[in-house]
This record gives sequence, C-alpha cells and structure tokens, in this order.
Amino acid sequence: MLRRIFGIETEYGLSTGRRGLSPEELARELFRPVVEEYSSSNVFLPNASRLYLDVGAHPEVATAECDSISQLIAHERAGDEIVDNLARRAETALDTPLYLFKNNLDSVGNSYGCHENYLISRGTVLKTLGRQLLAFMVTRQIICGAGNIDGGFRFSQRAEQVWEGVSSATTRSRPIINTRDEPHADSSRYRRLHVIVGDSVMAEPTLALKIGSALLMLEMLEEGYPLPDWELADPIAAIRAVNKSATAPLELSDGTTLSALDIQSAFCEAAENWLAQRPEDDSLTAVVDLWRRTLEALVSGDYSGIDREVDWAIKYSLLNRYRERLDCGWEHPKLAQINLAYHDIRPGRGLARVLEAKGLIRRWSTEAEVRAAVEEPPQSTRARLRGDFLRRARQLGAPVTVDWLRLKVNRPEPQFIELGDPFAPCDERVEGLIAYMEEHYEHAEQ
Repeated sequence: MLRRIFGIETEYGLSTGRRGLSPEELARELFRPVVEEYSSSNVFLPNASRLYLDVGAHPEVATAECDSISQLIAHERAGDEIVDNLARRAETALDTPLYLFKNNLDSVGNSYGCHENYLISRGTVLKTLGRQLLAFMVTRQIICGAGNIDGGFRFSQRAEQVWEGVSSATTRSRPIINTRDEPHADSSRYRRLHVIVGDSVMAEPTLALKIGSALLMLEMLEEGYPLPDWELADPIAAIRAVNKSATAPLELSDGTTLSALDIQSAFCEAAENWLAQRPEDDSLTAVVDLWRRTLEALVSGDYSGIDREVDWAIKYSLLNRYRERLDCGWEHPKLAQINLAYHDIRPGRGLARVLEAKGLIRRWSTEAEVRAAVEEPPQSTRARLRGDFLRRARQLGAPVTVDWLRLKVNRPEPQFIELGDPFAPCDERVEGLIAYMEEHYEHAEQ
C-alpha cells in the first residue's frame, strides 16, 4: 500500500470596513512585511508552507507536505494564524479593521478556491482515476460541504462554480479534478492528483472527513478493491442538483438513476469494509464513523448528532435558529451576514471560531499543535528539509531560492539540489548546503 502524502491550498477572501480601499491596496498592505523581508509576495516560510498573493488579491497558503490527517489539520490552522497575524499588522497601519474569510464566494459572486493535493503512483492513469473518482467527488458535498444560502440552503459554495468534470485547466474551465501533470516530485515515480471542487471548511472534523474520505477512496482504487463503477451522464448538472438535495435523482450513463445519498452510502460501506482489511488507523476509523453518522443524519433529518462536527450542519442549525427568531425566509439580509461571518478566521470574532471556543464545534488539533505548526515543518516528510534549510538561511541572511522540489544557495557560487522523494525527512545533501551557507555567511550572524 502506498504511503500517502497530501496538502491543501487555501485562498482567503479579504475585505475591510472602510470605503475607498481597493482589494489591491489591502493586499499590498497585508503583504508589506513579507515583501520587506523577502522582496517578494510569493515565498516559502520556515514551516515549509508557501504563502503568496494569488490572482484577484487573494492571500493564499499552501500547506507543507503532510502524511497524517492530524498533521494536515494543524498546518492548515497554522495558515489561518499566519495570515491573521499579517492582518493585525495591516489593521494597525491602515487604522481600520481587516476581515479574512475562509470561504469560497464574495458578496458579488466571485469565487476563489480550496484545492487538495494527493500524491499518487506514476503507474496510475490520472484520467482513468479521475473518471472513477468523479461520482464520489460530485456527491461528497453532502458530507463535507461548508453550507451556503443561494435561494435556499445549499450544501456547498463551490459546487456552483465548477464547469467541467476532468480537465488539465484550472481557472478557465474550473474542473472538479485537474489532470495537469505537475508532481513536484520525481516524475518517474509519482503523480499529483489536484482536486479543485472542495469547499473551504472551518470545522476541523469536516476537514478530516473531506481529506480522509478521499484518502480512503484513493487507497481502494489503487489497491483494486471492488467499488461501484458509476459514471454520471452529466457531472456538472449532477453537482448542481446535489447541492440542492441529497436525494435528487442523478442520471448515470447507462440510463439508471441514483441519489447522492445512494452513492455516498455505497462508498461509505466499502470504506467500512476496507478498514477491516487495511492496517489500523484511528484517524481513518474516526473519519468513517463521522461519514456514516452524517449519512444517517441526512436520512433521518435529525442533524443534532453532527451539528458540532460538519460545517453545513453547524451552519444550518445556526441559521435556522435565527430564522425562527426573526420569523423570516432564507432571503433575510441578517442570514447572509451570518453566512459570511461564520467564515471569519479571527478568533473571538468569526462565528465558527466563537462556537469552537465555547465547545460547540469539536476540534482535532490542540492550540499547542497549531502554534508549533506556525513555526515548525512536518517532521516526517520532505518538508522538514525545506524548513530546516529556510530557517538556517534566514538566521544567516544567506540568499537562497526555494520551491517544492529544489533548494538553492545563490552566492557566492550557486549550489542547488533536487529533493525528488517527498517521503524523505533526512538528506545529507541538505546538511551540505547548510554547511556551505554557514561557511560563507556565519559572520553575518555574529
């Protein structure tokens, strides 16, 4: 069984309470400390994550390579803390509040993403795998969507923003699964599955379910475990229909119909059976338990068993309490405000973070784990090498260039290496690069 490495990319919405400041001006102030230190708004940090300013003035954090769900959750939350710290500095400089939202839609309908990355074997045919995964990805929103208001309550914000099933494009057609061959590793051994359709989520159990269920599907497919081979006649029509109803009939290519609930129930049952055969993993066992409980809640209509763990159910319960209090429909502007405020990442201000602090949203990580992840890279993957290299370069003031695959000391004579194995947390060549920096730049530290 292939050991898995994975990561997540989060784009944040950025706004302010003061008129007259454009998104570009806000983003420029937000990234001012980054540019002052690195002379760039696209950098790798000592925790081995990538921080950059994406198209449309969206701050974005891509986590370092992780190999466990708990590790990923801590590093994803660390990304929130990193950009929130930048926002607090910018607030002081601008003398106005800044709001960072971990969601996927702004007030005028512009969409920004949350992308998942999974390392897979080079022997896996990506287009074939994408087709096999498509029914799962189209219907996954009923278990891990972030919830939204759009003429009524919906499971997902992202489901209305994709236009193709499987494609090599990312922005032009917004596919559910991206097949561009960009492994960021030894291309003779690995591929990278890039999933574009998922919602940004606030509740840590939802993130665990989102990532964990995908990991289990990949394991079963790569190991040849028998799964239903369902091909949707029109994946984009299906993903729109599922967003409105877990029981909407979805047409398959053979003319039969199934609902999202039918499809997810079959995949969940397969995952339960698969867990009995694979090596024990407490995190994946907890994921499948939540997966099953979410499907049972959808059947019964009683969400009380999941409304501290699954974002759409948490948000649905919260919004319904306001609907009862206001005696209103889904179109009330107060509900739209709550729908957005749920995704504010600021502790003590964002609704999800307030609920979490009160124990009304469960956690997988601890504050200590998140604080450590802000500074330290994952210790069990290639990320450790990148983080150690960057930390020492920062201490010495050495000029370096880094990407996912390469480490380079730029002067006095360029020295670089490629780290093609994302599983390797140790490499003597990195020690050699650090020694080279110390030889030439040690005096700058003293």
